[in-house]
Amino acid sequence: MTFKTKLDAAWQQSGSMLMVGLDPDPKRFPDQLQGRKDAIYEFCREIVDLTAPFVCGFKPQIAYFSASGAEDQLEALCRHIKQNHPDLPLVLDAKRGDIGSTAEQYAREAYERYGADAVTVNPYMGHDSVAPYLEWKDRGIIVLCRTSNPGGSDLQFVEDSEGTPLYLRVASMVADQWNQNGQCGLVVGATFPQEIAKVRERVGDMPLLIPGIGAQGGSIPDTVQAGRDSRGLGMMINSSRAILYASKGEGWREAAAEAARATRDAINAVA
Repeated sequence: MTFKTKLDAAWQQSGSMLMVGLDPDPKRFPDQLQGRKDAIYEFCREIVDLTAPFVCGFKPQIAYFSASGAEDQLEALCRHIKQNHPDLPLVLDAKRGDIGSTAEQYAREAYERYGADAVTVNPYMGHDSVAPYLEWKDRGIIVLCRTSNPGGSDLQFVEDSEGTPLYLRVASMVADQWNQNGQCGLVVGATFPQEIAKVRERVGDMPLLIPGIGAQGGSIPDTVQAGRDSRGLGMMINSSRAILYASKGEGWREAAAEAARATRDAINAVA
């Protein structure tokens, strides 16, 4: 099964376009997990199992694991997701970008070591930096396009001689040149709904990974209206901190599940 087929099925079966980002910060963990050697894995595993009924997939952010020397816990978490929630896509948020043999190793890391269905990549170094990922025809490559951070405009809004901003050149390049096997998607931030709409118009029904709701303040109604595809789907709308850290008290599990359910319902409520 390809990434796109799996994602399409997840949208339909789950009735959700919410993706939960797994950004584990041990300083924000509940008291009962403090000091445990496996705290990162246990926290994320519980979040995954509690929120799975409300989501179309999970997006672990590799930096939060590697900064704590917890790559083994990330491996265990990815195995848990694949074994216990096999219908939900696993997107490794790594934002890799390098050329040649180095990119080949990053692709192996994402797809072999962690078993990811898709990985985020940085297009700044051009086609040869993503070519090794494209060789994995059943896996997804989600390319940074219009990112949710304010500083993204420093480069992404630079216009070429025809007046086209760089982020739209990236969108066109991915859609017209890189997506030969239908395995590509784009990252477009919820904090810029007008740009979401422009990207959607440019790339048709290509999947969009949309960070920026929740803690970053992106509007759910504006995001859905701008980003839905011809079927009313087409988005992996990511929320991380607003769900993971909905509560630090004894009821943190219930709070996380309720935050996920409420976010899914808010997305689905947009006409």
